[in-house]
Amino acid sequence: MPSLPIITNSADELTAIFKDLHAHPEIGFHETRTAEIVAQKLKDYGVDEVHTGIAGTGVVGLVNGNREGPRRIGLRADMDALPITEETNLPYASTNPGVMHACGHDGHTTMLLGAAKHLAQTRDFAGTVVLIFQPAEEGLGGARGMLHDGLFDRFPCDEIYGMHNAPNGQQGSVGICKGNAMAGASFFDITVQGKGSHAAMPQQSRDPLVIASALVGSLQTILSRNVAPLDTCVLSVTQLHSGSAYNIVPDTATLAGTIRYFKDEVCELAESRMRELCAGFATAYGVDIHIDLRNIFDVLINDADLSDAYMEAAADIVGKENISSMDEPATGSEDFADMLKVIPGAYCRVGHSGTTGLHNPSFFLDPDILPVGASIMARVAERRLNTLGEPS
Repeated sequence: MPSLPIITNSADELTAIFKDLHAHPEIGFHETRTAEIVAQKLKDYGVDEVHTGIAGTGVVGLVNGNREGPRRIGLRADMDALPITEETNLPYASTNPGVMHACGHDGHTTMLLGAAKHLAQTRDFAGTVVLIFQPAEEGLGGARGMLHDGLFDRFPCDEIYGMHNAPNGQQGSVGICKGNAMAGASFFDITVQGKGSHAAMPQQSRDPLVIASALVGSLQTILSRNVAPLDTCVLSVTQLHSGSAYNIVPDTATLAGTIRYFKDEVCELAESRMRELCAGFATAYGVDIHIDLRNIFDVLINDADLSDAYMEAAADIVGKENISSMDEPATGSEDFADMLKVIPGAYCRVGHSGTTGLHNPSFFLDPDILPVGASIMARVAERRLNTLGEPS
């Protein structure tokens, strides 16, 4: 698979970095070791400025071109791992029990480091590339944390680009979805405060398990009877916790889960109906029910023109025959969406030979794709900085 010469010659180094990061995964906002490695590599590569401690563990590097220019292009990668026990049996498998890079952020970080090395050595562009290594993408608010710390006030960008691996078995394929590309998400926690009793005398209880179980089913009617059929919404209850013994009806039960959506008004409808159902169940069963709803991810919106520019850059690396500009929207979420709400840009997917899905204990990211992803990121920065004049 083609890649830029400096990156091609650095393939062994990139693979070593990737394997080291994979073996030492860190949960969001605790990527201390990862951030130290990133910062040191950027300095080793000759990046002009390296800033650390943004949103705790975030790192930003600046590379100036060999020609002056007002434009600034952002490239972003995420660094955090997941609370999953790895089952790959790879020789470089996680050495941190219960934590795994099961989404490929170790690969994304490595790709951006590869792009940084190329850009710092060639500098064949006018303007500045802003390299953004973000913590805590996995539902913990890392992008919002960096924005709160003044990311784009301190390091302004005219455009920004991100990338994710795709374990689709199609090595080096690159795809993008213009417009609404990834779902927004709210997380919820529901507590049913009932009344416990001896299991042999349930008439003395107000059984929170029965109530919670009925509530799970009723929540699904929001999708079937409230959301318009042509609108997309996913409401998943992913946790139900209650009880401590065989012979006790418990006092409480808790539910948790997520809503995914592509329109804010659909999310607002779902949240409103959830609150109404919880209030109705509380009245019907004579219990207290508390619901906590929190927006975690915005809808990720790819700028149409910048999506085309991204694919043109990718075609330079993988060929036009391996490019798709018509990918379907994904109901998964990505907090790069928060950055795209502030700065226009685009987010693509790069296929590799792995076929086990993301967030799976057997997930595998093929290291052969690292130079390809790195080259695409470097190329889009070069193209945009060399083809654009003054920002409008």
